[in-house]
Amino acid sequence: MSRSVTPTVSKNQLGIFTEITKFRLSVSVVFSSIAGYLLGVDVIDLKTLLLLAIGGYCMVGASNVFNQIIERDLDALMTRTKNRPIPSGKMGVRSAFVLGSILTLFGITILYLINPQTAMFGAISIFMYVSLYTPLKTKTPLSVFVGAFPGAIPFMLGWVAATNDFGIEPGTLFMIQFFWQFPHFWAIGWFLFDDYKKGGFFMLPTGKRDKGTAIQIVLYAIWTVLASLIPAFHVTGTLKLSLVASFVLLGVGIWFVYYAVRLYRLKTEKAARQLMLVSVSYITLLQIIYVVDKFIS
Repeated sequence: MSRSVTPTVSKNQLGIFTEITKFRLSVSVVFSSIAGYLLGVDVIDLKTLLLLAIGGYCMVGASNVFNQIIERDLDALMTRTKNRPIPSGKMGVRSAFVLGSILTLFGITILYLINPQTAMFGAISIFMYVSLYTPLKTKTPLSVFVGAFPGAIPFMLGWVAATNDFGIEPGTLFMIQFFWQFPHFWAIGWFLFDDYKKGGFFMLPTGKRDKGTAIQIVLYAIWTVLASLIPAFHVTGTLKLSLVASFVLLGVGIWFVYYAVRLYRLKTEKAARQLMLVSVSYITLLQIIYVVDKFIS
């Protein structure tokens, strides 16, 4: 009997762990950090890369755990989140808190082994996400602005991990991902508007799915694309883009802006969902283009 039960228990525990730490989101954030590392490094150190991946996952996972502890009652009200581990009863608050604390300590320690600056930015990220962004979500649409800061740190964090230095290069990476946060999260806020309303979350800048929100989505999409092309002019230190990569990135950016404009024109949940998917593809392609261009140009 014990032989058949043990694997099931382990599988369930692993499933709860991936849910509470939001595995897919955490992996995408780690991907951003790795991209930033590859952009900043001269010689790839596999040990540092591994530490960055593990430490980064711990920090993002911890942020998600604490977020779900704080929002457990509100999560229970929304269709999208009611089956999360805490509101569904699969994990208790105390167990979640212990897990979040362990992940935080592990994450900061592992990032510190890379260098102190990396650990510092990792700590700032988790503090802003849990202590500022999370409680503000039910108070003001400005929560998205506050949340854009920890959301933009991972791309920059990778560069700092590679160089132990913060300058114009990681600042530029931060700016790109900072602007990107707005059309991405406002698109989510648009198609999940009714569900967010059940939990009392204020995510859209005007509080409504209206022309004002749509215009701001378009503007931030444009600013994201413009910011991503700044390295093409070789004014951002050692962070540079070749002419070919710049045109490819411009093409991808036009695709991104097109879907933002499409949402402005249609103002539908379907258009918002499509923009969200395009935004994820855009930032992923941007990071790949940056990295590939560095190593082949």
